[in-house]
Amino acid sequence: MTELIEVPDAEDDWEPATELHPSGRNPARQASMFQSATWPLSTLALLSVDLEAVARRLKLTLESSWDGHGHVRAAFFVLDGTDFVVTHHEGDAPGTHVWTCKGGPVDPAARAGSLLAALGVGPEAVSYSVWGVGTNLRHIPAAWSRAKGKPTRSHQDLWAYFRRSPELYVGRVNFRTVVAFLNGYDIASNKALLNGFREWLAAKLGYGRNLVYWVLAEKLIFPAGSPEEPWSPETEQHAVAGLIGLIDEYFDNIAGNPEERPEPV
Repeated sequence: MTELIEVPDAEDDWEPATELHPSGRNPARQASMFQSATWPLSTLALLSVDLEAVARRLKLTLESSWDGHGHVRAAFFVLDGTDFVVTHHEGDAPGTHVWTCKGGPVDPAARAGSLLAALGVGPEAVSYSVWGVGTNLRHIPAAWSRAKGKPTRSHQDLWAYFRRSPELYVGRVNFRTVVAFLNGYDIASNKALLNGFREWLAAKLGYGRNLVYWVLAEKLIFPAGSPEEPWSPETEQHAVAGLIGLIDEYFDNIAGNPEERPEPV
């Protein structure tokens, strides 16, 4: 069984992280789990510390909910500009699972470092992490599988069928009908198909994290600028093939490097 590292209590002048008018002495600010439940989560680390001790140290309020992996206790909070989530699922090995859900392109080890500093513990508390520190891989929580690899098999099959014969799904094939179909499918599947695609495109471009994915894709497909509308059939064919190629490239990238899946904003 994992040996837990002791976490010191909160500093004397730290107010609860839920305080509406904080003094600023507690480095953490807590959001409601239910307000934040729609944020896509990215795995960060498994800490060999008790979740209750983390909550006690940062004066967080743990909230209870459930997901496909059973009952979960969690706290959402902001620390040094990063939106953190700390969780523990029933049946998991002892420890605290750390996720991030928003924030800028910060090195994951640096993000974890700010959390460890706030907790008053050192890197020895990191049992497993996405950047490779720690080797206790037996205790990776099942819930972390949500953020790794390609979409589930049914979504992979859908994509394989669609990319081969889009006319069976959208009738008249052009860039906008393909985008409309993908948007509808992504919404219906709770973003299971294109989760992270927009962020990956923005990273590939070097800008545009505030833009929708089809605008980013258009900029990559037509680097000299989009042709004047209405597009010719040849231009539409080129745009559709380019979009499909980008999605294929994205899937190949996250299949080979699941820990590098971009963090949705």
